[in-house]
Amino acid sequence: MLPSSPPSSAKVYLVGAGPGDPGLLTVRAKALIEHCDAVVYDALVSPEVLALLPERAEQLYAGKRTGRHSLSQEQIIDALIDLSHRHAAVVRLKGGDPFIFGRGGEEMAALQKAGIAVEVVPGITAGIAAPAFAGIPLTHRDYSASVAFVTGHEAIETYRPEIRWGELAGAAETLVIYMGVLQIEAIAQKVLASGRSPSTPVALIRWGTTPRQQVLTATLATVVERVRGTHFEPPAVIVIGEVARWAKPD
Repeated sequence: MLPSSPPSSAKVYLVGAGPGDPGLLTVRAKALIEHCDAVVYDALVSPEVLALLPERAEQLYAGKRTGRHSLSQEQIIDALIDLSHRHAAVVRLKGGDPFIFGRGGEEMAALQKAGIAVEVVPGITAGIAAPAFAGIPLTHRDYSASVAFVTGHEAIETYRPEIRWGELAGAAETLVIYMGVLQIEAIAQKVLASGRSPSTPVALIRWGTTPRQQVLTATLATVVERVRGTHFEPPAVIVIGEVARWAKPD
């Protein structure tokens, strides 16, 4: 039978696994991964990062991909609570940064409500690393003084809080969109409707920072046709703005 509360020394670490390249892990993240007692990891954590886990560590896959969820969010939280009752060091391993579209805030709140100690270990988010590896400077003195990070996940019309695409596209020269490949047509239409030129450069970076990296370049006018014509698939980040002209396509 499990104890009714976690050991006094138990802690869950919400760890950012970075964009894929294990060389981009923080020192703190690498140490926790190598010495944890248990880990719950997501789909976007690279095999190279998972290879750092100790053999003794209890492992649970909690990946979520479009239409395929191995565990619900509630089940993930329940699993973390269960593991914290049995292990002192539990790592919740998330691709990128746990607080950038990773639902880390929800998990932190639920764990704290359950009386479990939580430590957040930031990671390099794909929205910064993938463009850099593709040769794209998100800011540039001549082209971009502002950047907006946006989720493109699920139906744009139903996302809450509502994304004000017109305001975003008018306020930030560079848009970096996560989880937007499957919604690229709706996204392009909304950005064009905000007044952006059809000739605005667009770049999509798939599996950024890894040997599998793919870069697709287009404009707002051509991006839907390019994505469909090349069968470009997630996971990828999308960069919209003049800085995307520096993308190095495959």
